[in-house]
Amino acid sequence: MKQKKHKIVIVGGGAGGLELATRLGNKLGKKGLADITLVDAQNTHFWKPLLHEVAAGSLNAFEDELSYLAQAKWNHFRFIPGRMASLNRGDKSISLSPIVDEQNRQVVPARTLEYDQLVISVGSTANDFNTAGAKEHCLFLDNRKQAERIHTTLINHYQHAQACGDNVSKLRIAIIGAGATGVELAAELHYAAIELAHYGLDAIKPENLEVTIIEGGERILPALPERISSSVHKQLLKMGIRVMTGQLVSEIKSNGLLTRDEEFIESDIRIWAAGIKAPEFLNQIAGLESNRINQLIVKPTLQTTQDDQIYAMGDCASCTLTNNGESVTIPPRAQAAHQQASLLAKSLISQVKDGNQPLEFNYKDYGSLISLSRFSAVGNLMGAITGDMMIEGTLAKWFYISLYRMHQMTLFGKFRTGTLILKDLIIRTTRPQLKLH
Repeated sequence: MKQKKHKIVIVGGGAGGLELATRLGNKLGKKGLADITLVDAQNTHFWKPLLHEVAAGSLNAFEDELSYLAQAKWNHFRFIPGRMASLNRGDKSISLSPIVDEQNRQVVPARTLEYDQLVISVGSTANDFNTAGAKEHCLFLDNRKQAERIHTTLINHYQHAQACGDNVSKLRIAIIGAGATGVELAAELHYAAIELAHYGLDAIKPENLEVTIIEGGERILPALPERISSSVHKQLLKMGIRVMTGQLVSEIKSNGLLTRDEEFIESDIRIWAAGIKAPEFLNQIAGLESNRINQLIVKPTLQTTQDDQIYAMGDCASCTLTNNGESVTIPPRAQAAHQQASLLAKSLISQVKDGNQPLEFNYKDYGSLISLSRFSAVGNLMGAITGDMMIEGTLAKWFYISLYRMHQMTLFGKFRTGTLILKDLIIRTTRPQLKLH
């Protein structure tokens, strides 16, 4: 009787999930040691830390998206489009919702997938903290579709002003949240205003784009060292970006937002970039332990606390480690997802091949970098040799760019990543510096 092949199902094709599927496919799928399946609601992958560039138009998402089907073929795993709907731990299976088209006609029926080991890596979404009017009057930046909606809204405002021939037109944009996403988006919008004027959309002059960042904490970039926060704050002010700290938003309206101090900030576009939470369906799914923002609680092995055959990683997981006697909860960053994918790949390969016990995750903080569009970058590098070293300017910008290239190298290898870099350099000489439609 033919022995059933071990089945590993990964739900979520973000940075961590796709890197894990690629590694497992090449180490287990290629040799016939296991069936590796990746499930995602989208058909293509896009690196989430670049979404602010798509929103401003600095990057065309079409040129940097990756087909899951193609990556699966190249790396010996299977891709199944779909959205996870439920989990049956007893039967060791997950169900996928039906896929429908724009007319709500069913394209693919509901399906069930069996697993021996399940990895949940579905990322996070914006947390609006149930702020009144946020869902109705704010744009969000969780995925490529939302980023492109922000860009379309921006271009529409510029084209309207140009058609009306009003050379004193203003555009007011309010960004709620001064974490990395909000700060980087503000800088990209400032750059976009300059480039749009260069390409003839100059009814709204760069100085008449009024960008305001509203942050509830005492300073911007609260998760980063204060010296970095202070440096970035100064550079934003030099760009003409208004920064408001210690201001909690109580209500969003169609023409602006109201702070708890009763200050009304008028705005034409409102973008929510404050806080994250895991998708709602994870909240105590199948009896798994979750926290107040729906993240699944995992052990140092990344196994969920209630089921050793179910793992969670990335933004949708809450992993607390003990470091020098102190409890440290892993931050929701791309570098954490990358490290978890690498660890989990080694762990699952070792289990399938040799029957070993799961490996424990050890997080290394290599620092953080903040991009200020084409103008600069600021951050800190942490390591055994460098210690905690602050960098900025061109050097920081190169390090920031290298983060994406490292992700590409994991997915494509060195040679193909090199050709992609060459392709990007060529495109820059033949395309506009900004997406204009």
